[in-house]
Amino acid sequence: MAELQGYETTKAAQMDYAAHNRTYSGFIAMFKYGTIAVVAILILMAIFLL
Repeated sequence: MAELQGYETTKAAQMDYAAHNRTYSGFIAMFKYGTIAVVAILILMAIFLL
């Protein structure tokens, strides 16, 4: 089986939990505000286009 040069499978990288939590919080915030924006656009379209 082919092996990657310079990659050791016995040494797993340590997970950076602080970076993971920042990324997750950013994703949740973007999802929340994006959803609010889409709902606001749909409400405005329903008011002004109907």
